[in-house]
Amino acid sequence: MADEAPKSPTLKLWNLLGGHAAGRWLHARAVCFIAPYFSSIKPVFTVLEPGHTEVVFRNRRAVRNHIKSVHAIAMCNAAELAGGVCMDVSLRGDFRWIPVGMEVKYLKIARTDLTAICRVEAYDWDEPGDVVMPVGVFDTEGVEVFHADITMRISPRKP
Repeated sequence: MADEAPKSPTLKLWNLLGGHAAGRWLHARAVCFIAPYFSSIKPVFTVLEPGHTEVVFRNRRAVRNHIKSVHAIAMCNAAELAGGVCMDVSLRGDFRWIPVGMEVKYLKIARTDLTAICRVEAYDWDEPGDVVMPVGVFDTEGVEVFHADITMRISPRKP
C-alpha cells in the first residue's frame, strides 16, 4: 500500500475549487470551518499539492501587535496551517496525523502581508512515527521573517 495516493478531502476540494480566486477563498473558508481558529488570520491558499503548500495572509490590524508588526502568534497560526495541510494532502489515506510540537525562530520584524510555505521533498511516509514539517514565513520582498519546524505524529487510521 506504500504507493497508495493520498485521499485527503482537502486536496479533493482544492482540485475542484483552486483554479480561480473565488474558489481559493471558498476553499480556505471550508478549511477554517473545520478548524475555526485558523480563520483569525483569514488565510488563502495559493499552492496546495502533496509536498508543497503556500498560505497567504494579510497584515491587517487584527493580526498586529503593539509595535504595529505582525504578531508572532499569527505567524505560528499560519505555519501550523501550512504544515498541517501539507501533511494532510501528502499522507496516505490509511494514516492520520496530529501536531505534537513546534520550534519557532523569529528572524525579522514582519511588516507586510505574509506567505507561509511548507515544502517537503520526501513525503512517502509508510510507517507511524514523528515527522518534522519545515515552514518558512516570507514577507512580500521574499525575506524569511519567521521559521517553524513542526513535529507531526503519524499513526494508523482506525478502521
